[in-house]
Amino acid sequence: MSSSERDEFGPEPGRDLILVVDDDKDIAHFVALNLKLDGFDVVVANDGKQALEEIDKQRPSLAVLDLMMPEIDGLELTRRLRANPITSTLPIIMLTAKSMTIDKVNGLKAGADDYMVKPFDTSELVARVRNTLNRNQESREVSPLTGLPGNSRVKREISDRMRSGVDYAVGYIDIDRFKAVNDVYGFDRGDAFIQALARSLHRAVVQVGLPPVFLGHIGGDDFIFICHPEQIRPLTQAMVVDFERAADELYDPEHARRGYIEVPDRRGGKQRAALVTLSIGVATTGEGRRFDDPRIVMAIASDMKKTAKNQPGSYVAIDKRGNVQGA
Repeated sequence: MSSSERDEFGPEPGRDLILVVDDDKDIAHFVALNLKLDGFDVVVANDGKQALEEIDKQRPSLAVLDLMMPEIDGLELTRRLRANPITSTLPIIMLTAKSMTIDKVNGLKAGADDYMVKPFDTSELVARVRNTLNRNQESREVSPLTGLPGNSRVKREISDRMRSGVDYAVGYIDIDRFKAVNDVYGFDRGDAFIQALARSLHRAVVQVGLPPVFLGHIGGDDFIFICHPEQIRPLTQAMVVDFERAADELYDPEHARRGYIEVPDRRGGKQRAALVTLSIGVATTGEGRRFDDPRIVMAIASDMKKTAKNQPGSYVAIDKRGNVQGA
């Protein structure tokens, strides 16, 4: 590939870079051109060896690979990419002139995410590239423990609600005395408490119904919900009741019966820690109040969560109302 061709499809900041690998230079250039016209940055390689060199130089967002190539074919290239920790999650779409089912199966077994047979419609290829990128992005943003979207997806959801102009509320949820659970029972039991909260949130959302409530897990025992302001009360009441019931079953029977656990301290003694509850801080719009940055909304909800932690039991602190209300 000439330097002029590389410059033509060179990457630009903030856009997905697609690696196109095909030993047929005309096909490679044609695919690259169509991807470029659709808003992608593209780098082209004409064999597997050159593709590996390009990946070392710059990190593509996705690779479109031809199956039949000399020396390192598409299957072998895919296996090598999957075996390398740096490229193991790189989305791959495989292209081939073969239409045999076994070839598709071999491509997918090697680790390809999708498969297209030549000749193909370029608009379909572009659509598959976008869909594969979206699926990959969503999978990276989902918590493996709870299956809920993470911080960046939460911010996008808040931004979408801001642009819509409708009233909304953002709630920040935290498990009180969660560290005591980890200290006494270990991290596996702690994970069970986190998963129980995720299930309680799902059940609360189903119980409240429409309009749709968004749930997010931003790490550890911290969760986010985004709803209409009128849903705050029934939603938080449902999640608190459900979670406290579920949490009681996760304690050892003796601890649940007496209502506390004993946590070792640094002096070799033990301190009593009450059973877990929820602290929930909420920021809302309405009555002319608006926000222009998702980080501000989350910061306010986080501050209100700290206010809720100063109250006994499970509490909901709602910033708009200026007071703290028990759940």
